[in-house]
Amino acid sequence: MNALKHRILMVALALGALLTLPAQAQEITMHPPQRTIAVSGEGTVRVEPDQATVRFGVVTRSQDPEEARSLNAEAAKNAMNVIRDLGIDERKMRLETLTLQPAREYDPDTRRYKEVGFEATRLVVVEVENLDDLPTLVARVVQQGANRLDGVAYELDNRDAARNEALVNALTDAREKAMLMTSTLGVTLGPVQTINEQSFNFPRPMLQMARNEMAMSKDAMPEPEAYAAGEIEVTATVQVVFTLQ
Repeated sequence: MNALKHRILMVALALGALLTLPAQAQEITMHPPQRTIAVSGEGTVRVEPDQATVRFGVVTRSQDPEEARSLNAEAAKNAMNVIRDLGIDERKMRLETLTLQPAREYDPDTRRYKEVGFEATRLVVVEVENLDDLPTLVARVVQQGANRLDGVAYELDNRDAARNEALVNALTDAREKAMLMTSTLGVTLGPVQTINEQSFNFPRPMLQMARNEMAMSKDAMPEPEAYAAGEIEVTATVQVVFTLQ
């Protein structure tokens, strides 16, 4: 008896499944997959930098390690004082590294390096908010003992404004592409389905200078025009998916 009831139940379930198939098929037919178009857009903004980061070094040598360190501290102090005289805030100056190690030079006769005393190296980073001060700052720190200039990196105080403008341009570019393609193919562009920011490029122009130690003087430094940073090219790319009507 129980076996008969089980068979009847199984048959009823099977018939129920068959009866629901047409309704499901009808629902799929009534809601076909939505048509879309995916396009990428690129936006570029060119802006003039308004800040700079200067990295310079003070390198001193002596046969005595303590004397090398002392000479370095004095030269670094003089260089930092001229930076303060330009009105640059203490928070905009920082010591990056300080090392004291044996100094070595290559001997071409023996084809080996030999120790020639001790070398103290102090690397300092300064953030300059007024680019008009840049040539004067570099010249003065060199006069006061800095003998290595690692480079100048240019920057923007308000990066968000440039980034947002580049994004707006990228989105506008994506919509214009989508409108061009749909009008060419005779279809109607619908609302936005998804938006993805793909990349954002914010290069920092660099004024490169020799890293090797040298007796730099005011006359050896570039003219003020050499510090012109030009423009920073900010680029953003997006991908936008539109529906087709």
